[in-house]
Amino acid sequence: MAKSMYDHVGDQWKKPDNSYQSAQHERLIQWRKEENFTRVDKPLRIDRARSLGYKAKPGYTVVRAWVRRGGLRKPKIKGGRKPAAKGISKITMGKNTQRIAEERTAKKYPNMEVLNSYWIGEDGKNHYYEVILVDPVHPSICLLYTSPSPRDRTRSRMPSSA
Repeated sequence: MAKSMYDHVGDQWKKPDNSYQSAQHERLIQWRKEENFTRVDKPLRIDRARSLGYKAKPGYTVVRAWVRRGGLRKPKIKGGRKPAAKGISKITMGKNTQRIAEERTAKKYPNMEVLNSYWIGEDGKNHYYEVILVDPVHPSICLLYTSPSPRDRTRSRMPSSA
C-alpha cells in the first residue's frame, strides 16, 4: 500500500538532520533567542499534530515552549553530614520535561485547555515542545474536548506526556 504524505513527513522526523547546515540547526538558534512561550501559525510536525487531535480551524492554537534539560538541581544543605548523604547530585525529577512544558503552557494561557504536545527539538540547554491548545468556549470546537474545570486535562494526566 502506498504511503501518505504524513507517513513521509513522520519518517523524516525519526532521524532529524542536526548538522550545522541543516534547517533544524538554524531553527534551534532562532528559538533560543525567542521567549519561552511563542504562538506559532502552523505546527512544525503536521503529522504528529494531526495524530494528536490538531485541526486547522479557529479555536486551535499551537504554542512552542521550552524546558531546561538536565537532572534536578537541589540547593546545598547547611547541616553537617557525610558528603555521600548530601543528596544533591543524581536526583531525577518526578515529572518528565514534556509534562512540565504542558503545565507551564496551561498556566500561561488560562483560558485555553491543553489538548496534547509533542517533541520538536533539543539542544545542549533546552528541550523544545509544541503544545496544542484548544479554546473550550469557541463555537467551532466540539464539546468533546471540554472538561469541567480549566486545565483539568493537564492535571489529570490526559495528554500523552504522562
